[in-house]
Amino acid sequence: MRTSRGAWSVAGLVAGAAGLATSYCAAMVMTIRDSPVVAVVEQLIRLVPGAVIEKAIRLVGAADKPLLVLGVVVALGALFAWAGRLARRSWWMPAVVFGVLAAIGAVAVLAQRGAGGTDLVPVAVGFVTWVVCLSVLTDPLRRADVLAVEHRERAEPADDLPALHRHTRRGFVLRAGLMSAVAVALGVFGRAVGSGRRHVEKSRRLLKLDGVTEGQVPAGARVDLADVSPWRTPNDEFYLIHTALVVPAIEPADWTLRITGMVDRPMEITYAELVARELTQSWITLNCVSNEVGGDLIGNAWWSGVRIADLLAEAGVQEGADAVKQTSDDGWTCGTPLEALTDDRDAMLAVAMNGRPLPIEHGFPVRTIVPGLYGYVSATKWVRELEVTRFEDFEAYWTTKGWGERGPVKMSSRVDVPRTDADVPAGPVRFGGVAWAQHTGVATVEIAVDGGEWVPVEVARPGTDDTWVQWVGEMELEPGDHAVRVRMTDKTGAVQTGVEAGVLPDGATGWHERSFSVVEA
Repeated sequence: MRTSRGAWSVAGLVAGAAGLATSYCAAMVMTIRDSPVVAVVEQLIRLVPGAVIEKAIRLVGAADKPLLVLGVVVALGALFAWAGRLARRSWWMPAVVFGVLAAIGAVAVLAQRGAGGTDLVPVAVGFVTWVVCLSVLTDPLRRADVLAVEHRERAEPADDLPALHRHTRRGFVLRAGLMSAVAVALGVFGRAVGSGRRHVEKSRRLLKLDGVTEGQVPAGARVDLADVSPWRTPNDEFYLIHTALVVPAIEPADWTLRITGMVDRPMEITYAELVARELTQSWITLNCVSNEVGGDLIGNAWWSGVRIADLLAEAGVQEGADAVKQTSDDGWTCGTPLEALTDDRDAMLAVAMNGRPLPIEHGFPVRTIVPGLYGYVSATKWVRELEVTRFEDFEAYWTTKGWGERGPVKMSSRVDVPRTDADVPAGPVRFGGVAWAQHTGVATVEIAVDGGEWVPVEVARPGTDDTWVQWVGEMELEPGDHAVRVRMTDKTGAVQTGVEAGVLPDGATGWHERSFSVVEA
């Protein structure tokens, strides 16, 4: 009786896991930011059409990347098991499978920004581990199959086959168990060695930035209504959207920014040189282009940094330029209208958020903030280069996926209170929420209940046009089911459109509406 297909599948799975562990460990030891698996997943994210990404964000939110990683791991597991079964037929067939997987990993690694030949070492380590470990694991299985065939061909009694298979199982289980333990140990060791992020986090916590303040909430910025979105969004509640699977962990001493392209004097500036400059500080609301009408991919914070306009003036922007191509440490790019970086708005290289050095996930040590533009054309985390150029001469990450080129924020408003399907006591019903038209400003906000007339409500006055505003209103309603919708008018007199449009290609439009019930007290 030959060994089971299940044993060969297990051999492939264990060998595959061992290869992934050694590859990860090698990447961590060499302080390479991305292991091959991470590089593959990030390339998948880059290749997925924008509409698919948008649907994924809408369906699963921040779990989109973990689910993608899980999908890749499951697919790899299936391929490893298949390779193990192929080893039963031929030694070279699983080697071909491993070779194809290694080639995919190599292409993904080399596609990362700044990758070189040494970044392929973890790929090579993983491939060699796969081949060697599979050979070691399948050796007792192959010998058992050979002996079983010889017994049958010699027509000898098979009384000793059960003992032979018990011996084979012991040898296989021993090798698989030992190999699994080593793989786990290597993974743990790699994680410990890859403690760079923890060191960067410690550096961030200890960093003292002269001139950075926590920011006082303006006196007129808040309305008196519970459950309206807070004026200041706490750092740990601020929305996170980026393409990096493993966010860059950069020591401030290792960070530099290059200003290149159509400039008279190309520049390179270090972190120490940047924070020694005069700081600007502003309340600025950031809004993701993927934010649906009424969505929560928006937040307001007190940002501290250095004006980009001053740096570009020093570099000397050449005539004919109309864009700045921004590049992140992880290779992500965006194109920003030059005028948005050089006019009177506080477009900045931000170093602090709500009075603290930027969280790593929000771009530490330096990111860009540009009021009035969606993040996909302006808010580059872990920024490394500003290339002054022309829109016609390049394509940025999201514009290759069907998104608009310049990305001005569209005016919008949201009902926070009452919540959807809430039961509200009869009597005066209070409504509240937020509205925004960054760098233009909110003039008025109106609500309409059950399709009735638009009624103006009270609007907070924070003293800046670069943030959202809170609003509050009140209306007497009879018991029963109701619906409220909201719209705003900006300071140019433009009224928010009720025409419903999705987020592609340049932001959603429409009036936000909530349904609720008024009940007898």
